[in-house]
Amino acid sequence: MNEPHIAHVVGAGPNGLAAAIALAQAGLKVNVYEAESQPGGAARTMELTLPGYRHDFGSAVLPMAAASPFFSKLPLDRHGLDWIHGPAPLVHPLDDGPAAVLERDLKLAASAFGTDGPAWTSILEPLTANWRAFAADALGPVAQIPRHPIRMAEFGFHAFQPAASLARVRFVDERTRALFAGLAAHSFLRLSQPLSSAVGLVLAAAAHAVGWPIPRGGSQAVTDALLACLRDLGGELHTGRRIAALDEIAAPGELIFCDLTPRQLLAIAGGRLRPQYRRDLESFRYGPAAFKIDYALSAPIPWRAPECLRSISVHLGGTFEEIERAEFATTHGRVADRPFVLVAQPSLFDSTRAPAGKHVAWVYCHVPHGCAIDMTSRVEAQLERFAPGFRDCVLARRVLAPHDLETMDANLVGGDINGGELSLRQFFFRPALGNYFTGTPNLYICSASTPPGGGVHGMCGYHAAQMALRRIRREL
Repeated sequence: MNEPHIAHVVGAGPNGLAAAIALAQAGLKVNVYEAESQPGGAARTMELTLPGYRHDFGSAVLPMAAASPFFSKLPLDRHGLDWIHGPAPLVHPLDDGPAAVLERDLKLAASAFGTDGPAWTSILEPLTANWRAFAADALGPVAQIPRHPIRMAEFGFHAFQPAASLARVRFVDERTRALFAGLAAHSFLRLSQPLSSAVGLVLAAAAHAVGWPIPRGGSQAVTDALLACLRDLGGELHTGRRIAALDEIAAPGELIFCDLTPRQLLAIAGGRLRPQYRRDLESFRYGPAAFKIDYALSAPIPWRAPECLRSISVHLGGTFEEIERAEFATTHGRVADRPFVLVAQPSLFDSTRAPAGKHVAWVYCHVPHGCAIDMTSRVEAQLERFAPGFRDCVLARRVLAPHDLETMDANLVGGDINGGELSLRQFFFRPALGNYFTGTPNLYICSASTPPGGGVHGMCGYHAAQMALRRIRREL
C-alpha cells in the first residue's frame, strides 16, 4: 500500500493535539477539527463568572501534564508554558487538629505522617525514585510489556487493591488515611473496589516527583503551547467544525484519529465500524459525574486550618470513613449529604487569574452519572464547614451541572470527566480489544476512553499515533 501522507484529527483536546503533533513529527500533513470555537476540550480557561476572572473549564491542577513523557519532550516552555507550584501539593483539613499535608519532598512527607511515615515511604519511594521510568510504564498502553516489570509488579500489588483495604492495613493515623482517601477518590470508584488505589498512588507519586502545579494563566496555556508546537510542524487547526460524518474530512486511505468517546465515535463512524466493534462501543460504560462550581471571590477562602493556604489543591471530606460513604453513595446512584469536594485556589499563587486583590476558586464534587440534582448548597456547606465565612466572600458563582459540562464539551458524557468508568474490564479493554485501533483500516480512537485514561497528559493520543505509524511501516 501507499503510505498515507495526510492525517485528520477530530477533537482538539490534549489527546487530539498530542496525536496530531506525533503524526506531524513523522512527516504527515495534519488537520485538526474542533467543534467548539475555543480549542482545548477540558483544558480551556474562560471568564465564566465576571470579567477579568479567569476560570479553568475542566482540569485546573495538572500533575500529569507536568509528568507526561510526551509533553516533556516538547518545547512547551518556549511557547509560553510556565508552571507554578504551591509550597505543598495538597492539603486535607479535618474537623479538629491540624490539616493533613502532602509535602512535595518525600522525606518531609514521611516525617509529617509520623508512625505512618515508614509505610508511606515503602510504597511511594520506589515510584518517585524512578519516576521517569515508572511514568512511562504507568502511562503506557495496557498491552505493552513494562520496561521495568518487577517495579510495575510491585506497584500493581498495591494498585489493584481497594483503597479501603490498603489504607486500613498500611496506615494507622486518621489523617494519613483521610488524605489517602481523597487521593483515591479521584478514581470515581467506591473505595472498596479493586483499582481504587491505583489513581491515588500515581497522584501521590507525582506529587513527590513533579508536584501538583498549575500553568500560569490557566490550563489554556497548555493547549496554546501544544498548538504552537503543531503549527511549527505545519499542522492546521479548524475550529467551529463539528464533524457529523468522517466522509466530510477524509478521502479513502487517509488516516483519521478521533479524540472522542465511544458514543461520539458511533455517531460519526458507525457505518464504517465492524459489527463486533460497534457492539463493544455500545456496551462501553460511562462513570459518575462531576458537579462543578466556579467562584469569583472578594478575598481568599477563609480556611480555619492555616495549612490550607500552602497549597493550590485542597480536599474536603473529613475522615476516610466519611469519604468512603460519599463515594459509595455516588456509585450507587445517590447523592451524598456531605460530598467529597475538590478545591483549587489558583489565584493565591497566580495573579493573572483575577483582578488585583480578588480571587477565583474551582470546586467540584462527585454525583451519579447525568445527575440533575443541584448540589450547590451541599458543596457550600462543606466549604463553610472548613472555611467559615466562605459565602461572604462570594461575588459570583457559575454552576456547571453534568448536563452543562456535556453541553460545553461533548466528550464529558453525562458529566463523566474521565472518559469512562475505570472498572477492571475497562482497564484492560478500553474501549475494546485493541484499545486505539478500531478494526477499520486507518481509523483510530485516541481519547481518554483509551489507555491510560483520564487526565491532561496527551498519552492516549501519543500512543494511538505510534500504533498507527507502526502499522504503516509494517504494511509498506
